[in-house]
Amino acid sequence: MQAYEIMINPVIKVKETDTVRYVIEKFIENRISGLPVVNERNEIVGYISDGDIMRYIGKHQYRFIDSLQFVSVIRGDHEDFEQKIRMLLELNVMSITKRKVYKVSWNEDIETIASILGKKQIKKLPVERNGVLVGIISRGDVIRHSFRTVL
Repeated sequence: MQAYEIMINPVIKVKETDTVRYVIEKFIENRISGLPVVNERNEIVGYISDGDIMRYIGKHQYRFIDSLQFVSVIRGDHEDFEQKIRMLLELNVMSITKRKVYKVSWNEDIETIASILGKKQIKKLPVERNGVLVGIISRGDVIRHSFRTVL
């Protein structure tokens, strides 16, 4: 079995010129947690996930000297957090996306796909043909197609 036989197409994706706000809207609207990022030629230039967004939100950790300082910072922390979220929403997607993207060719075999997903500990793999995004495969897709004839 090859990638083109199990991939999801059309692919929900975002452009490299989109904002993080648009990405999050796509996440919520489609109940997904990651998207390929493409350029104007539909070439994969990145991958943005909920993990990238969490890393940005948690980037500036507070360090506390004592419990009194901790209490005073917590009371004012909510406003700082909301400001950080507002700033994040207006960022260009490329400012926080992963640019090193694991991807597979449209004719890659399912065993190789399973191996990449497992070894790299990633949830989805974009599929390309002639350098252009043509589909996406998740761990769930591999499991469904691998076991459908034996269950």
